[in-house]
Amino acid sequence: MNRSPLGRTLPARRLLLGMTCLGALAAVLAPSLAVAQSWPNKPVTWVVPFPAGGGTDAFARPLTAVLSKQLGTQVIIDNKGGAGGNVGATVAAKATPDGYTWFMGAVHHAIAPSMYPKLDYNLQADFVPVALIAKVPQVIVVNPQRVQAGNLAEFIALVKKNPGKLNYGSAGNGTSHHLAGELFKLQTQTFITHIPYRGAGPALQDLIAGQMDIMFDGLGSSANHIKGGRIKALAVAGDTRAPGFADLATAGEAGLKGYEVATWYGLWAPKGTPKEAVDRMTAELQKAFASKEIKDIWNGLGADVPSVTGKAFGDFVGSEIKRWGDVVKASGAKLD
Repeated sequence: MNRSPLGRTLPARRLLLGMTCLGALAAVLAPSLAVAQSWPNKPVTWVVPFPAGGGTDAFARPLTAVLSKQLGTQVIIDNKGGAGGNVGATVAAKATPDGYTWFMGAVHHAIAPSMYPKLDYNLQADFVPVALIAKVPQVIVVNPQRVQAGNLAEFIALVKKNPGKLNYGSAGNGTSHHLAGELFKLQTQTFITHIPYRGAGPALQDLIAGQMDIMFDGLGSSANHIKGGRIKALAVAGDTRAPGFADLATAGEAGLKGYEVATWYGLWAPKGTPKEAVDRMTAELQKAFASKEIKDIWNGLGADVPSVTGKAFGDFVGSEIKRWGDVVKASGAKLD
């Protein structure tokens, strides 16, 4: 019995179609498999949007050193300061999403949408949330030669007697340092002049040198200077005492109840970064956070080791953007 031409060619056509689909699938999967197997095969860059010496840098340096050992390739910090951390964020957002550029931002970037009328990046749309890196309370620190106050109550009394005569430095407009200062003024009904810097590092240098009176700094960048006696800590702006600083009272304990401000730091990848690279970085971060080396360093900087990654971190960032938007509106904080 003769078969029709169609009957003879149908199996061949099906085979050809199947091979074509398999080829297309392989083409789609090949880049992902290549990333999973080879990443990283060259140095990795972390964009840190503040100068060296600030809180972001204080956590980034020891962490990238540990990651460099784990990954077997160098993880490089690229400090890109300016505009309250927004210059570095813009640079990172526009980077090629190939798994070799990452962004270590902070709470400042959750505040920025409420402070700056126009940003060249969108924290939620232009980045993939990777992990929370650290969270520390703000700490009220003073230059002991310029500010004669033994505790927070004495400091508040001093500020009230001298309206406008004292100044405080911040890491820049719209940073947590800035908002912490404005909230302090609001809650104590006092006035202190704000001086924005290009990062906490330069501001701390001026505080230590006696060029400025006060900072509402993240504990991570002030920790070593407090321990070294170069600046005096009056209280932490949290509801509990900070790890490694059991003798430092909270603002509530010192009489200023409800004054709570924290700085947190996180890691993002530019949108479009291969999932395999993000997953590997997440796993390496979790491994680093489990090490005694990082736990000891974080404790010395007044921070607990975090365990918030991926979507949970993204949800946290979203809630922070809303919360700080409400704070900015209530405090009336403006760009100086």
